[in-house]
Amino acid sequence: MKFLFDLFPVLLFFIAFKAYDIFVATAVAIAATFVQIGWLRFRSQQVDKMMWANLAVIILFGGATLLFQDEDFIKWKPTVLYWLFATALFVANLFFNKNLIRAMLEKQIELPLTVWNKLNLSWVLFFVFLGSINLYVAYSFSVDTWVSFKLFGSTALMLVFIVIQVFLLNKHMAEVVPVTNDTELEVEKTKQVDENVVNKTGEKE
Repeated sequence: MKFLFDLFPVLLFFIAFKAYDIFVATAVAIAATFVQIGWLRFRSQQVDKMMWANLAVIILFGGATLLFQDEDFIKWKPTVLYWLFATALFVANLFFNKNLIRAMLEKQIELPLTVWNKLNLSWVLFFVFLGSINLYVAYSFSVDTWVSFKLFGSTALMLVFIVIQVFLLNKHMAEVVPVTNDTELEVEKTKQVDENVVNKTGEKE
């Protein structure tokens, strides 16, 4: 459900473009982003930093698109957003020793520090890739193709990447969590055996 909610502005952008043109679609995307955040605020739900960043970028580049009637600005919007995410993840980890991916997920999963760092780096590289592929499609194909890629292509790439991440992380999660539980069970069994031995020894004496 959250996934569809996050796609709300992009979906309306696609529909408006098919019905009208790129400029109407841009205005609709800006309005939809405001509505999206307004809905969360109305329901007293937290608006994450990525959503605020998306609002700022869509206002800047969407506004420039409408002001100058130049579609190049809105074409750059996804790339700037993806590269902004990549920069934030990289800089926070390198200079402030703060793994933002770990901060978001550590309550759900337990992983070794080295794995957290690799996961963070993989997201950095993926966002750089997404930003680059967006520019390639935007300037190598028609606007219609780019708009379709923006909804379907980028979403598909994101889903595939997440599935791969989950598959790889399952191995590390299995190494961390079950081993701890097994160790605790072995300790309990050892204690029980020792207690039985002591009791039997006492009985014989």
